Amino acid sequence: MKYLEIIDRMTLEEKAFMMSGKDTWQTVGYKKYGIPSMFLSDGPHGLRKQAGASDHLGLNESLKATCFPTAATIANSWNIELGEVLGKCLGEEAVMQDVQVLLGPGLNIKRSPLCGRNFEYFSEDPYLAGKMAAAYVRGIQSQGVVSCPKHFAANSQELRKMSNDSVVDERTFREIYTTGFEIAVKEGKAKAIMSAYNRINGVYANENEHLLREILVDEWGFQGFVVSDWGGSNDHILGVKNGSHLEMPSTGADGSKAIVDSVKSGVLPEKILDERLDELLKIVMTTDKKVYTEKFDIEKHHKIARRAATESIVLLKNDDDILPLKKDLSTCIIGDFAKLPRFQGAGSSVVNPTKLDITLDVISDYEINYIGFEKGYERTGGSNQTLVQDAVDLAKRTQQVILYLGLDEISESEGLDRIHMKMPQNQIDLLDAVFEVNKNIIVVISAGSVVEMPWLDKVKAVIHGYLGGQAGATAMLDVLTGIAFPSGKLNETYPVRYEDTPAYHYYPGKEKSSEYREGLYVGYRYYETAGIPVLFPFGYGMSYTTFVYTDLQANEKEVTFTLRNSGTADGAEIAQVYVGTRSEQIYRPVKELKGFIKVFLKAGESQAVSVQFDDKAFRYYDVKTGKWEVESGIYHIMVGASVQDIRLKAEVSIKGTKDYDRQEPYSNYKTGNYYSANIRDISKSEYEEILGHSIPDGNWNKDGLLDINDALCQMYYAKNPVARLAYRIITNMKNKSEAKGKPNLNILFIYNMPFRGIAKMTGGALSMDMAKAILFMVNGHFFRGLKRLIKGFTVNRKVIKEHGKSK
Repeated sequence: MKYLEIIDRMTLEEKAFMMSGKDTWQTVGYKKYGIPSMFLSDGPHGLRKQAGASDHLGLNESLKATCFPTAATIANSWNIELGEVLGKCLGEEAVMQDVQVLLGPGLNIKRSPLCGRNFEYFSEDPYLAGKMAAAYVRGIQSQGVVSCPKHFAANSQELRKMSNDSVVDERTFREIYTTGFEIAVKEGKAKAIMSAYNRINGVYANENEHLLREILVDEWGFQGFVVSDWGGSNDHILGVKNGSHLEMPSTGADGSKAIVDSVKSGVLPEKILDERLDELLKIVMTTDKKVYTEKFDIEKHHKIARRAATESIVLLKNDDDILPLKKDLSTCIIGDFAKLPRFQGAGSSVVNPTKLDITLDVISDYEINYIGFEKGYERTGGSNQTLVQDAVDLAKRTQQVILYLGLDEISESEGLDRIHMKMPQNQIDLLDAVFEVNKNIIVVISAGSVVEMPWLDKVKAVIHGYLGGQAGATAMLDVLTGIAFPSGKLNETYPVRYEDTPAYHYYPGKEKSSEYREGLYVGYRYYETAGIPVLFPFGYGMSYTTFVYTDLQANEKEVTFTLRNSGTADGAEIAQVYVGTRSEQIYRPVKELKGFIKVFLKAGESQAVSVQFDDKAFRYYDVKTGKWEVESGIYHIMVGASVQDIRLKAEVSIKGTKDYDRQEPYSNYKTGNYYSANIRDISKSEYEEILGHSIPDGNWNKDGLLDINDALCQMYYAKNPVARLAYRIITNMKNKSEAKGKPNLNILFIYNMPFRGIAKMTGGALSMDMAKAILFMVNGHFFRGLKRLIKGFTVNRKVIKEHGKSK
């Protein structure tokens, strides 16, 4: 061990304290040993360091920082170099604010469009997500700041996420839900990983030996530390034993004493504790503690944010070449998002921007024959005929209408999943009314995830800015007017309707678990294999010019081809490389993304393009060998402008890694629906065939008692009427905040928090024994529970007084 000399000098109590935070955001440090304290801060798309009272939900205002576009936006750029530039900017701002660990990027897979946190995640595809995440990591860490990708792994829903069990077969888990993290670790060299809140096949991520040791360390060679999501630690003793290092936030003397007692009793060998501490110190001792008094270059970072938003804008429809806007046509703007932009999501990622571009404030800077604005609709829903009529009257007097629509703040938030994929009805009603008086409608969408578009045939153009950050409004006007060209492509599939999505019957799952019965068929892997029509395919995006693909050459190492800008305008094309093969032995999606490149070309320019294959190009995870294998055969190489728009094809013969004369991992007879991607209604027996074990009962505990890992929102089962009343009060507060259109993050967190969070989130003020006493009261034993609570309080005061001295 590198820091054995220091560790040998530390007391057991001091070592135990370092396995938890000092407070909400800082780690424990010891000046006498030369161990500094690290400051961890949220920062997937901008720094969120609070200057005053701190909380992990962003309830209190943070220091000003550049609000870059969210991950879901930047993934539409498909530009790895841009991701690295943004990471560098985030790292620079972290250094200026004395932050040593940046908690991001987020790269969970978008299993369902309804996950309320999809705006924070890159893609439905692990390869694209991993490549973009690795770029962020390299950029952040180039500034001496630790990057902490999250949430590891299979964190696919917000509802009851702190107690939910992701029941997922091993092949799907490895190919879909961990591959992105593998790329971030291997190519980005991430120095930290945040474990997810959820269980994975019955074991919490933060104490999952298979996840944290066998995969992360033994297979990937990870050399950093693992930190729990805030309040995400369940059994921290088991976590430390199996590969977790840091429990956040602080659990105080109660958490430290638990580790000390476990070492003394032999449950946790002190040698293992020392190993975890040494692994943590390898990062802690190398963090840069320089404090800079000067400011970062606000204008420079704002310009970079504008470039990032511009490259990420996706043009979805452009009939009659209505875009870019014609300078001589009168134009009006309708829609509340033009007045108050929706530029980021809600939750712990909320950034206090250094400045904010607003469409109506900057419209005069552009050559647009602009004649006026109307709000058009109430942002939080509800009918307002006066607003609609005012908008219609304005639309009558103009030749074309730019209609700003999208999802409001309550539609997408940490702690809250969406209940449908529709846009607000009052916005659609407005569009219908405007259509009656003006057929030249351009829709600008602001949203962090997928929406249905039954109104698509009523508009001439649709341009999607996602959540474009603080410079998103000017970036959109740049593209609308032709100052810049659209070059983004979708990082996720837009189905015709939510009912078409592969996880429709399985999401968000039962009360205790979520069964990933769709298996590998996430996003385009399902639609392409099953032949399901979609609204817009994965990788789709239009331009103001056209591109021609020619001269494909392919082998097992790379593909080369020529791209030509055949139009009259400059532009950028995102060329995508997909690989597929037919197999009688292994069920597979017909196409999987294995490479991409973004190429900028002037009008008429051509360029030879090369895309290298890596070790993920032809592999699959074999559940029998427990390894990545390559099947011998003919592989189809497909190069195109989207997953559906394949321009060039080739075949490559690949020699496999194994002998196929032996028994194969799957029986075609028993798992026939997976071979055909007919996964909408997978039976229990067929799922268990690929799962390799019986499906756990995901329904609530039949004995009628809540346990320490049940969420507070499940107190409607409580035996105690006071607890049931508390549930109704919390639910009513949550519903009221949703009705106002602004999520109450504190209530959402409490609503989904398990009973153990009473101890994990109070800095040791309430012990785990006290949390268990409260649960005992909830389960109908009020007086005996109260007695235990009083005793627990007395014991905890004593523990804080005596054991807290080591901190």
